[in-house]
Amino acid sequence: MFPLFLDFSRNRDNSGSCAGLNVSVAAQSRSNITAPVLSNNTITGDVHIIHNAPGLSWHPLDSDRRPTSETRVLISKHKARICSEYQYVTEYNSLPGEHVLLSERFTQPLIIQRHRDQQEREEEIRSGGENLQQVLSSRSSQDANNLNSLFNPDSHGIRPSAVILQGNSGNGKSFAVQKIMLDWASDKLYKERFDVVFHLKCKDINHIPGTKSLAEILSYSCSLTSDEISQILLQHSLEKVLFIVDGFDELRITQDFCLMPPNTDLRHEGPAEFRLCALLKGYILPESSLLVTTRSTAADTLTNLLKFPQRFSEIMGFSEKGVKEYFQKFFQDEELFMKAYEYVRSNETLITACSIPVICWIICTVLRERFSEGSDLTSGLETTTSIYVDFVCTLLEHHSQGLSQPVPTLLRSLGQLAERGMLDTQVLFEEKSVNGMVSDPAGNPFLCKLLFKRRIHQETMFSFMHVSFQEFFTALYCVLLDEKPFQKKLTQLKDLESIYSPPRYAVVLQFICGLLNKDVGRALNRKNVFIHPKIQEYLKKWILEDIRSSSSARALFVFNCLYELHEDSFVKVVMEQTEKIDLYAIVLRKTDLWALLYCCQCCQCLNELQMGEAELTSKKLYMILPIMPKFKSVRLFPVDLDNFILADLMCVLTRRQTLSSQSVYVYSYSGGNPANTLYLTISKEEFWFSISTMLGLEDHKELHSFSLTFQHFNALIHFDWRNIFQIVYRGNVDVLMTALHLLSGLQKMELRLGNMTKRWANRILSFSQTYTGLQEMSVHAEMLLEEGIKVLQKSRSNPGCTVTFTGKMRNKEIKHRESINQVKFRLSARGCFMETL
Repeated sequence: MFPLFLDFSRNRDNSGSCAGLNVSVAAQSRSNITAPVLSNNTITGDVHIIHNAPGLSWHPLDSDRRPTSETRVLISKHKARICSEYQYVTEYNSLPGEHVLLSERFTQPLIIQRHRDQQEREEEIRSGGENLQQVLSSRSSQDANNLNSLFNPDSHGIRPSAVILQGNSGNGKSFAVQKIMLDWASDKLYKERFDVVFHLKCKDINHIPGTKSLAEILSYSCSLTSDEISQILLQHSLEKVLFIVDGFDELRITQDFCLMPPNTDLRHEGPAEFRLCALLKGYILPESSLLVTTRSTAADTLTNLLKFPQRFSEIMGFSEKGVKEYFQKFFQDEELFMKAYEYVRSNETLITACSIPVICWIICTVLRERFSEGSDLTSGLETTTSIYVDFVCTLLEHHSQGLSQPVPTLLRSLGQLAERGMLDTQVLFEEKSVNGMVSDPAGNPFLCKLLFKRRIHQETMFSFMHVSFQEFFTALYCVLLDEKPFQKKLTQLKDLESIYSPPRYAVVLQFICGLLNKDVGRALNRKNVFIHPKIQEYLKKWILEDIRSSSSARALFVFNCLYELHEDSFVKVVMEQTEKIDLYAIVLRKTDLWALLYCCQCCQCLNELQMGEAELTSKKLYMILPIMPKFKSVRLFPVDLDNFILADLMCVLTRRQTLSSQSVYVYSYSGGNPANTLYLTISKEEFWFSISTMLGLEDHKELHSFSLTFQHFNALIHFDWRNIFQIVYRGNVDVLMTALHLLSGLQKMELRLGNMTKRWANRILSFSQTYTGLQEMSVHAEMLLEEGIKVLQKSRSNPGCTVTFTGKMRNKEIKHRESINQVKFRLSARGCFMETL
């Protein structure tokens, strides 16, 4: 027992009226007392007042709160535990004991602090690829914020008491919370703003049994006991306390909180969700600050519950810069990072989906596994459909607490909603129509709830995260139909009235093909989602019919469908029925080139390929080099080629050649003008190629082209073609002739010149006389100059080698008059002979 002395007296103001009851309390240090008075307390000694008498509540004035050395030790303990636990991330696929550092995963998301109107929302949902990044950049330049500015004063100087951090499923809300906790505990964030930060997860609160006080609820999520938490809260300035409540949309409130009488006592016990709501409402610890994360589907409920002043913030996901930074952190290897990032960047659908952080993680995880297996880009690392299915499965497993219906029913209802929107070209759905199709849309992780101002009231609408997810769920709805309804739906979607262009619902059809992939099907089966076995058979029949009658643009769409299906044996059957792949004057996306690359890799021999003039750059041509040896005939019309692409093409054609005959023609442009031409033919008898150049050679007016014929290309397999082309572009003809001298197996050589000078005559004669095995040298000149002819007339060729010169020659007939004749000089071992043509 500790002695307690109470002195009751009543104060009076200057007028003599009562100003309230004064209570002086003296007790031994570290006593616990109960005081039945609300204010005017004078306390002597280190006394801890836990609560007032039953029925009364007590809040010490903030100015009276003084943290003691003991509470400072408790806060340090709290921080140390947070630093220890929160520095690691356990990923969805982590095995027991596995984790990664948060610093190796966290990337600052794009956060804005305003609501967007309907037009802006539609723009974000419909945009893709570079267009979406431009939209996000415009939002970023106007309204972007980061985590350390969430509680900054607004333009009126007002700091919020409560901040709503809204974001779609998988957008990184919980990651952001973990980063805030770790940085605060490490004194990197809010060091001057908050002395104490507590973290509450709503999905954990749902499982707290019985009735608990707020301090007891907080003890479930930190290393402190409820008494230690109470001590901190009662002795610390509440303006320096922050509560972070993560996942409000997951909170299950079993009764109507508004009907419950408010209780402001920190020690009062009640259902966990009710005590949390009392904190949010400001009944408990009203001077403290709140940061609450939620999906959009619960944002309006939270707004009505939360104390004021409030601030709205929204995580929009990653910008293009954020995606790149995430990939760099994930792979921590520059080569793998560039390989993965460029692969995803080339796919408009995937790079669009990468604005959602969890999809970034899925893609990086899958690609890292494929790289470790030794998979290369030519086989197609991953289909877009498989990534979307992984995303759906991830949200169903980790972001769908307490679904009100079975997964197959949920997916069908979402698909039905998505399909209706596709047919009506609609991405925003009225609340009434959504409620008629989807059970509990507010609890659905795949839908976003949007509020718009309509004159004097609000209107609620729903959308999918992006139009690509709407297209995916439309495809999923189709493949979950029975056989006959599917056939009818496919006919409707494939838009058969236009065989000359891709169908209107091209992406939906590609997703349909992807959903019929065997690996994707197994992933769906694990969620009790099954596809009718006859559907794939019908789809394959349609693809075979479509490829036979398709235009080039339509054929490219079919290649993309085949890529998503990713069934090598069937792709081989389709490609072997394709007589000619004509992609001339068609703008090719990188995804189109990946699809073409994959489809052609499934075959050993193809007939004809023609493409170019529509932005066929060196970078794009490099992507499809591996398939060039598979075509009997290739005609390419690229633009702005770099110095080495033709050399690399020659390397591929010589080192990977499997055909008995092939013809290749490359006619390139630079700045809209003809630049270089490469002809190449391969047959059982010989290997012939010709290079014409308009650029690079300082003597290009004199040397227009050269052609070489070899007995067989085997002699050229290890030849350094890059060196030859580098010499051509550097423009030293003498060095070029020396390099050509190193080629083995050369039988015939043909040169086309401007003027055949004395210098050129000596070069040619020297080459023909010193190269062993050369059988024929042909020179075609625009003009045979007299100085060159004099050299020829004195020369002869080696035995077994014929050297001919053809061109125009000036003849002086009489004084001051001359004629120009077409002549031919032929050199043999016996001498030089001329004839007029």
